[in-house]
Amino acid sequence: MATILLVLIYIAFISLGLPDALLGAAWPVMQSELAVPYGFAGLAQMLISGGTIVSSFLSGAAIQRFGTGKLTAGSVAMTAMALLGYAAAPSFLWILLCAVPLGIGAGAVDAALNAYVANHYESRHMSWLHSFWGIGALGGPIILSIFLADDQSWRGGYLTVGSLQILLVLVLCAALPLWGKVHAIKVDDGPDHHSISLATALRIKGVPSALVVFFFYCGIEATLGLWGSSFLFKVKGFDPAAAATGVSLFYTSITAGRFLTGFLTFRLKNNTMIGGGAVIALTGIILMALPLPLPTALIGLFLTGFGCAPIFPCMLHETPLRFGQEYAQSIMGFQMALAYIGSTFLPPLFGYVATFTGMMVLPFFLLAYILALLANFARLRACPRDVPSS
Repeated sequence: MATILLVLIYIAFISLGLPDALLGAAWPVMQSELAVPYGFAGLAQMLISGGTIVSSFLSGAAIQRFGTGKLTAGSVAMTAMALLGYAAAPSFLWILLCAVPLGIGAGAVDAALNAYVANHYESRHMSWLHSFWGIGALGGPIILSIFLADDQSWRGGYLTVGSLQILLVLVLCAALPLWGKVHAIKVDDGPDHHSISLATALRIKGVPSALVVFFFYCGIEATLGLWGSSFLFKVKGFDPAAAATGVSLFYTSITAGRFLTGFLTFRLKNNTMIGGGAVIALTGIILMALPLPLPTALIGLFLTGFGCAPIFPCMLHETPLRFGQEYAQSIMGFQMALAYIGSTFLPPLFGYVATFTGMMVLPFFLLAYILALLANFARLRACPRDVPSS
């Protein structure tokens, strides 16, 4: 039963990744059809991110009330309806309205499944789980490109992804009894889960440092993902096609690195993987900053992505081990919320500064982020567990 449920969770994470890159991939054709300024994509993305942040903060209480199975099925249904709404959108206002449930549903699924896997499965499964998200994130634009290459509307891509999520909802509803059975087997004598407030969580030693690690990790990933191509083009002299390929190398190395991380966790502990990954990412960022031959920049991108690979899943899996299973669900939600805040606000912060300084400062921003991550991770490892009463 546990294996069947784990396969279902993997499939759900592919589904979670499918919509993530759709808006950016579809926007060049969506923008002209909807007749809005090009920059309006940022409004939709901010609403999606805002919904995700809110649902992540509330996920601990929602899991305790509804259970992981029902919350996951309901949230995937919400994202499916939002995607179908995109496919039928008569105007950009409709896109904005659908962005809210899309973000809320995605954030709830992400936090709920991460908490469940951290509590019920081993570290390697968390790494592989996030590899499957990468497969979904790569698959969404591929589905869209099939329609665009055949001179069909971008709406067909959204309709296809939304329909796939409807099928997943049906499977999740049929599998609802599995969640309770696996939970009973895995944590039969374990502590009950308690929902705690953010203020209470912040009084637990190590939680503030953990939140900062998530904030800067996702800031690194999102900033490099958004501005890496511009850096290669404007600073390193790559042509636009090669620059785009270079950034895809970053995401490919993260996905491949997480598959490898799953196997390495048989021999290495989470904290070793996190610290080692951060050092590898630091090395990659330094290579990007140095005035060396052009291939060095690509090596730096690859090493940065490869180093990033274990940080997020291993930090998540360590949550119940570090802070206790009874508070893990709430803390997991807070961590996910800070991760989304980092990915929402740090990339535009760099973009604003770069309008005055140029793209050459990108590695130095990333260097500051990774050093802040390492400092807070070191502080986190030095903290003993000290859980206050809620």
